[in-house]
Amino acid sequence: MDSRRVSVELETFGHSNPIPVASRIGPFLASGAITGRDPVTRQMPPGLDQQCANVFTHVRALLAAAGADPGDILKMTFHLADPGDRAALNREWLAMFPDPADRPARQAVAARLEPPALVHCDLFAVIHPGAG
Repeated sequence: MDSRRVSVELETFGHSNPIPVASRIGPFLASGAITGRDPVTRQMPPGLDQQCANVFTHVRALLAAAGADPGDILKMTFHLADPGDRAALNREWLAMFPDPADRPARQAVAARLEPPALVHCDLFAVIHPGAG
């Protein structure tokens, strides 16, 4: 197993700070904060529905860039401006993980996010050979 760290970048999403979207060592993939910015305009939409949809779009793109798929995700953490409002998050979650017997661990926590952000996500995945 290769133990050298590899930064994972995306054309459709990135950070303004000098950090990669994710980092991989061997089969382990850890992301930084994944926000709800639009992948085309890079603007933050005003509503939670579109921000959650964009987060999951970025997650799919990140997994593809890392040679992974949703089945490799071990845990996702969601940082929500309003942790009581999870309808949009649950809708996207169920679309990505429809089988209740095959879902990663998930945690949703209250967060003070820089407006207009309403949701951030980070994930940890273990990439199995042949995934992607």
